Amino acid sequence: MKIIDINGQVQFSNILPFVAILGPCVMESGEHALLMAEALSKICSDLDIPFVFKTSFDKANRTSIHGERGLGIDAACEVFSKIKEKLNCPIVTDVHSPEQCIQIAPYVDMLQIPAFLCRQTDLLKAAAETGKVINIKKGQFLAPWDMKNVIAKVESFGNNNILVCERGSSFGYNALVADMTSLPIMAQTGYPVVFDATHAVQRPGGQGESSGGNRDLAPILARAALSTGIASVFMECHNDPDSAPSDGPNMIRLEKVEQVLQELKAFDIVAKAYPRTL
Repeated sequence: MKIIDINGQVQFSNILPFVAILGPCVMESGEHALLMAEALSKICSDLDIPFVFKTSFDKANRTSIHGERGLGIDAACEVFSKIKEKLNCPIVTDVHSPEQCIQIAPYVDMLQIPAFLCRQTDLLKAAAETGKVINIKKGQFLAPWDMKNVIAKVESFGNNNILVCERGSSFGYNALVADMTSLPIMAQTGYPVVFDATHAVQRPGGQGESSGGNRDLAPILARAALSTGIASVFMECHNDPDSAPSDGPNMIRLEKVEQVLQELKAFDIVAKAYPRTL
């Protein structure tokens, strides 16, 4: 099994303790991003859980033209610099175009490829050529075994710092289903597997001009995913999700994150003590 290292701070592997990728869906302000990063970093430090902070400077794939997209890349570079300076924690953010990869790479440690863009060769090439770790979300339209072709694209551009992420598959209109068998199938690639617990309970477009979801189900799916023996769980979190501009219905409330992580750590310890492979 491959081990993907970020600055000697965090190691992703399906045979190592899980990494928590946490943060608000969209960057609302510099102050809010720092508030969330500080709170989540402390929780993970207290629980001895490796932590990567996540937020998006641009949510390009919105249900409606009226959806808020974030601060934008120029402002985000400054915010990420401040978070790095104060907390020195690894950071991941979404990218949607080759130009964004080049601009944002110096300010973050990992680039995330959105699910809808996982087969966009030019985007994968630009992300790979930054040399950063790349978390590739499996498209809702892809079978897990098809991710080997996505991986091969990134490898062909000289980057083997790859994570593969399950975020659910389309299941009828406005619904997703998380197939837990996809996790060991993707693990056969040898690369670390991430489970996106909060987007897996999303209802895309389920509220007409915005997406719905059920945040209470996310920790349950995260437990199941870690029980298969994977490298990481991705969960979006917010101090006031009901007022969040994006993905509020499926984000974990900040005050519940510590308890959720305690439970997930217990499941992960058992799973790693009794490893199973296909």
